[in-house]
Amino acid sequence: MELKLHQFNLPLKHTFTITHESRDVQPTLIVELSWHGKSGFGEATETPYYGITMEKMVAQLESIRHLLPTDILPHPTDFWKMLSKTLLDDHPFALCALDVAYWDLWGKTHNKSLHEIWELDTSKNPITDYTIGIDTVDKMVSKMREMPFPLYKIKLGTNEDLEIVEALRQETDAVFRVDANTAWSPEQTIYFAPELKKLGVEFIEQPLKADNWEGMKKVFKESALPIIADESCILEEDVAKCAGYFHGVNIKLMKCGGLTPALRMIQQAKSLGLKVMVGCMTESTIGCSAIAQLLPLLDYVDMDGCLLVDDQISKGITIDYGHVNYAKAYGTGAELIRK
Repeated sequence: MELKLHQFNLPLKHTFTITHESRDVQPTLIVELSWHGKSGFGEATETPYYGITMEKMVAQLESIRHLLPTDILPHPTDFWKMLSKTLLDDHPFALCALDVAYWDLWGKTHNKSLHEIWELDTSKNPITDYTIGIDTVDKMVSKMREMPFPLYKIKLGTNEDLEIVEALRQETDAVFRVDANTAWSPEQTIYFAPELKKLGVEFIEQPLKADNWEGMKKVFKESALPIIADESCILEEDVAKCAGYFHGVNIKLMKCGGLTPALRMIQQAKSLGLKVMVGCMTESTIGCSAIAQLLPLLDYVDMDGCLLVDDQISKGITIDYGHVNYAKAYGTGAELIRK
């Protein structure tokens, strides 16, 4: 098996701001695994908030070349188990890119899409939201007008959060979700929730700091809106911790280490009565095409990353007014068109 690493800088269509950071360019790493003339692709983005740099990911991936299969392809779950011993703790993003590339290759070698391999019914897939990053109220309104959508995710964590949602509500009848990215206190969350509910918000994502479990217990009991965990649910062991503190979990493939652990996390969350969402980073169509394979298993999805960047490097799924269209290709359906 041959491993190739491709580094790109993806321009963002707008400066993307959340409470953690702002950026205009998204560095991303595309992993390509080749086997007998077929290639699978996976992606990992540089993410300083989690200590993920391009240099670290490349170094870790170079260090596992000798572990790659040479004669037969093991099942993807066995491949993940072998490589996770080296990559999971420090570099789940790199592990994710490898895992997704391997699953993509697995599908292509079996002439099936991954959702077909998993025997999933795609007839009732949820639609994706479109994210409006933090900016001035006027600029956020402008971003919304630029991209008419049936469902928006609004980034909050400013001194005028309610005013932002009120202004955006005047522009559209679309459903809203809000994501405070850990910026609120329990008291703020409980106060905001009924006001946001009146404004057509369906849930609040990660209002408190990731380790504020005492505060989340209070919010869980008193919030007028469901609360979805993001920063509090990173790895598989975090799912069980969220039961009784959140109403659902947002699973990120890069944070947990790929499709293999995500499938287990989804199953566990459902068994605990938690709603399940899968989210994306600001990433190319390669990463979003992997998420699309999980759609039949999800209650909610946030996979607009490929709409937020100027993706000139890849093709795969397309998104039409929130509805995800699968590529007519095997595996994840993704291809790298610029190397």
